[in-house]
Amino acid sequence: MSRILLVEDSFSMRAFVRSALESGDTHFPGVEVVEASSGFDALRLLPRGPYDLVITDINMPDINGLELVRFIRKSDQHKNTKVLLISTQSSEKDRERGMSLGADAYLAKPFSPESLREEARLLLARVAE
Repeated sequence: MSRILLVEDSFSMRAFVRSALESGDTHFPGVEVVEASSGFDALRLLPRGPYDLVITDINMPDINGLELVRFIRKSDQHKNTKVLLISTQSSEKDRERGMSLGADAYLAKPFSPESLREEARLLLARVAE
């Protein structure tokens, strides 16, 4: 079973992502999704890991997703955790900024459940290597 930390300030988007990840189709492994409603909440939950994947929104009111990626990459405990950024900011500049900070993948909103599962599956497969 894979553990995923989902960091998203929108309740409806957290529910959408959780539903997509827990649908359990044959192409996606079983997962445990732990939800954080803010960057501060994520910092509180990270020590309760380990997590195989962190999926985080960029735009959040307190600690944004880019700051969270920076924290994860500087942490000895979490520096190898895969990170998927999700955001309504879909410009190439935004994607490059996130990737340069250490994100492993970037998915622009809106996205389909299938595209989310595929990105997560690819990242989780890299954890297993």
